[in-house]
Amino acid sequence: MNEPQRAAGAGKLFAAHPRAFHENRYVYPVVSRRSGGVSIGVNLNRDKACNFDCIYCQVDRREPGRKETVDLGRLAAELEAMVERVTSGRIYEEPAFCGTPPALRRLNDIALSGDGEPTAYRHFDEAVAVCAEVRRRCRLDDVKLVLITNASLFHRPRVQRALELLDAAGGEIWGKLDAGTEAYYREVARSAIPFRRILENLLLAARVRPIVIQSLFMRVRGEPPSAAEVEAYGGRLAAILAGGGRIKLVQLHTVARPPAESWVAALADGEMDALAEKVRRQTGLPVAAFYGPSHVAQLKAK
Repeated sequence: MNEPQRAAGAGKLFAAHPRAFHENRYVYPVVSRRSGGVSIGVNLNRDKACNFDCIYCQVDRREPGRKETVDLGRLAAELEAMVERVTSGRIYEEPAFCGTPPALRRLNDIALSGDGEPTAYRHFDEAVAVCAEVRRRCRLDDVKLVLITNASLFHRPRVQRALELLDAAGGEIWGKLDAGTEAYYREVARSAIPFRRILENLLLAARVRPIVIQSLFMRVRGEPPSAAEVEAYGGRLAAILAGGGRIKLVQLHTVARPPAESWVAALADGEMDALAEKVRRQTGLPVAAFYGPSHVAQLKAK
């Protein structure tokens, strides 16, 4: 395979994140830019339930989801089987994964993510316990259990119990923060959840353990985020630190897959570099930048 073919194959790996794998109902593998390896996803939201309606979301909500209670026994079986498939290398015999570069042929994490907000699932704490037990049983001490979340429900007791289980399993919270101002948050998230609730919950979580902040910035109707918006965003991160919260990493993303709205587009590589440098200077935090479709396989971290 020549270099252009390899590059095209890597682009396809990152550009497609299907949440269906063979006959599995809940568990799916992806090659992840964020993890630099294989991430095993756990989809607790086959009903596509989410309290955000992000303008950049890649979930197709034109087709209704399936309303069902998660079968935790099946979830455990699917997850254990997927761990074996990835750690044995059999996953790379699959047509969709055979082009995975050698450097990315590693299991990095088990991610509670999917077609909606995972903490909205009413038995979320039980699902976390199942994933933690599979991780323990498979002796995956070096594999993180990750929660990818909009942080909207961290104040609920059941979710707080689940976060304690996540902590006990060496887990990590990747909390969404896509704005610095109320107006921009409303435009991007299109949610009834108040922006202050997101900020309060991120601080609540970060006071207990170090968290990762995940943020996606984009062109909206042709316009990138304003300088004032970026400044306000950095101020929100600084406020978490000033309030006693800990942030281990800021992940800055732009659009890499087809978004919900046609008027949403990726920032250019140079714009992402400038944004990352601005956030570093303003907050002193480590920042990793993840680029758009033209540069989808490259990660720059400082």
